[in-house]
Amino acid sequence: MSRWVFLADPTAYGWDDLVREGRAVWDGVANAIAQRNLRTCQPGDDVLIYHTAPDKAIQGLARVVGEPYPDPGAADRVVVDVEPVTRLARPLPLAEIRQDATMAEMKFVRMPRVAVQPVTDAEWQRVLEASGTPARRG
Repeated sequence: MSRWVFLADPTAYGWDDLVREGRAVWDGVANAIAQRNLRTCQPGDDVLIYHTAPDKAIQGLARVVGEPYPDPGAADRVVVDVEPVTRLARPLPLAEIRQDATMAEMKFVRMPRVAVQPVTDAEWQRVLEASGTPARRG
């Protein structure tokens, strides 16, 4: 199982939209690196949902629920289906992430234009700890 952070523009589609719908096609990812990462996503992979401006904070935990498949709107891209797991106990702002030794090394902090980035186990655990979110079992 892999772990990821997916960047979302909350003015277009954000955490609350995902929760309301219960499942969504994660599309609109055009960057070549992000597409390469999206192609490796697998069912059961964990995802942090990060809101870009104006929020600039990790909002919740989601899960990939299907294999990557061709984007119906762009033949050269893939999409995945995701579902929400839980909202973080509190949103984790980028300013706080940057001040933490472990989280500051997260790839999306250094490469903010890449909308799908891997997350290490240590980074994942630190996000949960810093946000006060209990680890999910199973």
